[in-house]
Order: sequence, then C-alpha cells, then structure tokens
Amino acid sequence: MVAPAICCISATCGSPMMKHAWDNYKRYAWGLNELKPISKQGHSSNLFGNIQGATIVDALDTLYIMEMKEEFKEAKEWVEKNLDFNVNAEISVFEVNIRFVGGLLSAYYLSGEEIFRKKAVELGEKLLPAFNTPTGIPWALLNIKSGIGRNWPWASGGSSILAEFGTLHLEFIHLSHLSGNLLFAEKVMNIRKVLNRLDKPEGLYPNYLNPSSGQWGQHHVSIGGLGDSFYEYLLKAWLMSGKTDEEGRKMYYDAVQAIETHLIRKSSGGLTYIAEWKGGLLEHKMGHLTCFAGGMFALGADGAPNDKTGHHIELGAEIARTCHESYDRTSMKLGPEAFRFDGGVEAIATRQNEKYYILRPEVIETYMYMWRLTHDPKYRQWGWEAVEALEKYCRVDGGYSGIRDVYNNHQSHDDVQQSFFLSETLKYLYLLFSEDDLLPFEHWVFNTEAHPLPVLHKDDGNKEENQK
Repeated sequence: MVAPAICCISATCGSPMMKHAWDNYKRYAWGLNELKPISKQGHSSNLFGNIQGATIVDALDTLYIMEMKEEFKEAKEWVEKNLDFNVNAEISVFEVNIRFVGGLLSAYYLSGEEIFRKKAVELGEKLLPAFNTPTGIPWALLNIKSGIGRNWPWASGGSSILAEFGTLHLEFIHLSHLSGNLLFAEKVMNIRKVLNRLDKPEGLYPNYLNPSSGQWGQHHVSIGGLGDSFYEYLLKAWLMSGKTDEEGRKMYYDAVQAIETHLIRKSSGGLTYIAEWKGGLLEHKMGHLTCFAGGMFALGADGAPNDKTGHHIELGAEIARTCHESYDRTSMKLGPEAFRFDGGVEAIATRQNEKYYILRPEVIETYMYMWRLTHDPKYRQWGWEAVEALEKYCRVDGGYSGIRDVYNNHQSHDDVQQSFFLSETLKYLYLLFSEDDLLPFEHWVFNTEAHPLPVLHKDDGNKEENQK
C-alpha cells in the first residue's frame, strides 16, 4: 500500500490536491485572504486586517516546490501588482509575520525574484513599531498605518503571548540579512535578553508576559497553543545559524529538560503525551498543535547533550504514535483539535468544542520529520491514511473544508479552506513522499508556517550584499 502512495503523492497526488485547492481559490476568492469552499466565495479573517492575498503569499513556495510554474507565475504577478501594505488596519503581528513575511522570504530564496525580497523587507519595516514597548517585548496587535499596538483583550493581565513574540526570530534574522538593517535582528535578540533575566518556574516558560512590567502573567505553560512555536524557534534559530547560536541551543535543551520533567507523562495504555501546566497542576490534555513537538524532538536529537540523541528520537516517535492514535480513534481518521487522557479516555476529545479539524498540518509535519530522520515506512503509511481521509471527508467541489466533528460519520463542514492547508499540510505531505534531497535539512529550516529558509553561514552576509 505504501508503494502507490509514494509515486502517487510526489508525482501526481500531491499536485492534484494542491491544484484542486489552488484552482478553486483562484476561481472563487482570487486576491482575497482565504476561500469558503462550500459557499464558493472569499473568506476574510481579522488576523490580517485589510491586507489581502494570504492564500497567495502562503502558497508561493508550495507552488514553486511542486513545479506548478504557471500558477507560481500568476501568483507572483498578483504580488507585484496588488500586494499592498499601506492599509489602515490592525493585524496580528505573529500571523502576518509567519504567513506573509515568511512566505515572501521563502519565495525569494527559492526563486531569486527580487519583488519578494522587496515586499518582505517593506512589510518587516511596518512591523517594527510593535516593539515600541517599555521592555521591547512586542504587542500582539498592531495598526500598521498608525503604528499603535495593543494586546489581545483576553490575554492574562494585558500580556503578550509567548508563542507570538517568540516566533519572530527566524524571519527577522533573515530580514536583517537581506536588507543590511541590523535593527530586525536586534529586536528579536532583545526578547531573549528579557527572558533570560526572568526566573522560570521549574525551568518552564509561562505563556503570558507583560510587555510593560516585564513580568510573567499567570503561570500557564503549554507546548500547544500559546506556547508551541517559541520552543521550535529556539531550536531552529540554532540550526539556521549553522549551529553557531549557542544561546538558542542552550535555551532549547534546557526547556526540553524542564518539559520532560514536568509535562511529559505516559497514560495507563502506554501513550506518551505532553500535558498542560497550570500553576503547578497538570491538565491531561494535548492539542493538535502540540503534535508538532514529535518532529521538533527528532529534529533536535542530533545536538542533544549527554548522549541523549537516541532518547530524543524515541521521544519524537512516541509523540508521533500518540498523535496517530488521536486520528485513528475517530470515525473520520482525522484528529480532533484537542484530546484528553483523563476520566478513562485516552487520545480522545471529550468536549464538543474540541472535536473539530480545520485542515491542520502538525501531525503530518511530525510524520515528515520522523520519516526523514528514521526512514521507518510506518510514517508514510500514516501519512497516506491522512491523504485518504482528507480526500474522503474534506474535499468538496469548491476546494477543501474543515470538519466540525471528526467522530461523526455525517460530515458537517466548517466552510473554510485555511491558507495553511496550502502552505503546510499539502507541502508536508509532498515532502513526506519525496526524496530527502528536496529541501534537505542541512541546508533549509522551515518556519512555523512551513516556509523554508536557508541555513545562514558566517560568510553568507557578503554574498547577499554583492548580489544587490
């Protein structure tokens, strides 16, 4: 069963899924942020304010990697003529950074087209006022015309969120590299200074930090939503620096040590999971977002201190298995938004508001890393199960839609084709069934939206300067 999967996805199936998603976006929502595939019209999320074209920018590198040349060309033309950041609108700094800045940077590095570099730097400059806080910890929301920032009203005591301010590093280092403006790098290095001065409860990083006082908000720790990509970027900052960023490396492995001690648990059925920590008490639930951590542990295994390489790979494999179980225990073989290990259930969502699937990539991302790092065929097998489930339950005439309840055989669609489905889910599937020399890990690091950025070596700086 695996053999047809390999030829099918990398040669034909990966692109047909992408083609179906892209063609329908183009037909019904061209130039808008996302597609409503059932209603066959555009969908706008308030995360991007009035900036338009999220799906186009997010999909650029996927189109390029899959050699969808015509589609890439029309996407590039749209960016040249229509991608406009001069809007009076409040945006999510984090979302705009990972999707738009990340997407433009990656498209530039893959294609060499100057327009993408120019737009990435222009947008990066518009994000800089977010750092105008007493500590330099950026606001979550920014009006990119007025430069006025604020935080989410629901965040603990006016705090910024760990995963949001901790997921700017890769892109901002590249913005400095491509523009010669060191301010981008200085802003993200300062975030580390603030974090390193603070006491960490049990060595853990709470999800909330007040940008005015520089103190933690409530002591809630999660490797899923609100925390996740902070840890990922510590590891990837070290990898992207050609393994010279010792500060990033130390922060990552120290954090993993604390996570192992305080958050990683084994269920009575033998499934390893990562719990959430609330003021010292554990909540035995794991989010779909947390499933990226299997791939992270495996990716970081090679640099693990004290001969722990094998242990980190094993940890990655255990998380991958648990996340596969969360898929396997549903009717649709697609995983819920969150699943629990309490009250006699294991890897199952028990609350109605956690049973949905919005085309998320994290489980497939972990399969891709585990495949590349171990070549155990079960990861391709599991990826193929996900392809079949996506085709059976999420594919509709007008694209791909999320599902409201993965335990119910009668699918109820949420009518959104998320931009990250094209950027991440389909790209990770394609890479899972491709040869290892397509975007090899020694040369490329993926941002948290699956946008590949090149590893920077000490002598790279001059090369870029000379190209201009």
